[in-house]
Amino acid sequence: SFTNAFVASPLCCPSRASILTGKYPHNHHVINNTLEGNCSSTAWQKSEEDHTFPALLRSYAGYQTFFAGKYLNQYGHAEAGGVEHVPPGWSYWVGLEKNSKYYNYTLSVNGKAQKHGAEYSKDYLTDVLANMSLDFLQYKSSYQPFFMMVSTPAPHSPWTAAPQYQDRYNSTKAPRDPNFNVHGKDKHWLIRQAKTPMTNSSVQFLDDAFRKRWRTLLSVDDLVEKLVKRLEVRGELDNTYIFFTSDNGYHTGQFSLPMDKRQLYEFDIRVPLMVRGPNIKPNQTSKMLVANVDLGPTILDIAGYNVNKTQMDGMSFLPVMGDFVLTVYWRTDILVEYEGEGSNVSDPACPLLGPGVSECFPDCVCEDSYNNTYACVRTVASSANLQYCEFDDNEVFVEVYNMTADPFQLSNIAKTIDQEILEKMNHRLMMLQSCSGQSCRTPGVYDSRSVQYQQD
Repeated sequence: SFTNAFVASPLCCPSRASILTGKYPHNHHVINNTLEGNCSSTAWQKSEEDHTFPALLRSYAGYQTFFAGKYLNQYGHAEAGGVEHVPPGWSYWVGLEKNSKYYNYTLSVNGKAQKHGAEYSKDYLTDVLANMSLDFLQYKSSYQPFFMMVSTPAPHSPWTAAPQYQDRYNSTKAPRDPNFNVHGKDKHWLIRQAKTPMTNSSVQFLDDAFRKRWRTLLSVDDLVEKLVKRLEVRGELDNTYIFFTSDNGYHTGQFSLPMDKRQLYEFDIRVPLMVRGPNIKPNQTSKMLVANVDLGPTILDIAGYNVNKTQMDGMSFLPVMGDFVLTVYWRTDILVEYEGEGSNVSDPACPLLGPGVSECFPDCVCEDSYNNTYACVRTVASSANLQYCEFDDNEVFVEVYNMTADPFQLSNIAKTIDQEILEKMNHRLMMLQSCSGQSCRTPGVYDSRSVQYQQD
């Protein structure tokens, strides 16, 4: 388990693009979930798809590759080749058209549309993905190595659970952490405008969503179990690495934001990351700082492909997963960046907020806006556990958190922290925002030497 795993951007499409390319958003240029924001656009297809890690696995390392599930939010859009477009790199392709659904969706099966309805036994997407994955394991060649990417939309909205799980977690509530339903008075303006305390209906809504999300994950549990058991029966489990992670976090009530993502705080940028496989001892925990840009390099490293031949910004963490202590050269900070979205016209349901905002639900608490555009350095080093963020807005707002003293990010210390540290972090942020490839992996301001990592 990696306890410090982060995403380069807390939104589906930019984050998924970072996983596939091993690059930060400023290098792959996917900025949001729209076609105009380069999400699965023809420009993305031309510039990036040939260089994703699955494309390299297939063309240079001789892997048979399988994809099933949600790819990029605008995949299958008529203006970007429709479902006939099969991204390079996949020997077997089952891509969900557009965004997350559980029923009544279309899959592209190797470029042919396959429509699904609303019958649980035939159409529930998580189970369909599980069955197609099991089929791939059954029929693939035993003479070539394989890579599978199974991308369930669950627990994404609309949070439709399988019928047998619909009454689970009835008393579960969203976590009541110290930052739950408190006013973020020292935060950027979008957080300051949240209504505190939240209305009872908002709290009920977010608790209900939290329960529904957990219920959808029970089917994901089933999928993982089926795949692991099938690998075991086939005698392939001991020789297979399994990665389990997500594309972004989610908030439910922190700082009185009812629910969404897109924010710079831990609850939106931190993700689970668990890996099992050859030479990995059970029950190990690593505090090492890893990001989703590292997944591609790590998987290529496992396949024996030299990551330095790529333009990837991430680093392979394969060397630290074995059962040995070693000194590795490792960076102590990563970049998180996000470009806000807003509507040109006022939301008729929330006219007082004016244009420039979006995602204003429930209770006219807006979760995004044009100037919700920021970049952060997240530092995890032996001497510091910090987050430093700058907004590209009229205030040029800065937020700084000491994550050791203040894990729930209740107090922004930008105005009280030593000026020298602020300048160092600002300089580091500028370097990371313009980095590419090797220059993204350089040491940070807190550790200029190689870092020794010992597994717990």
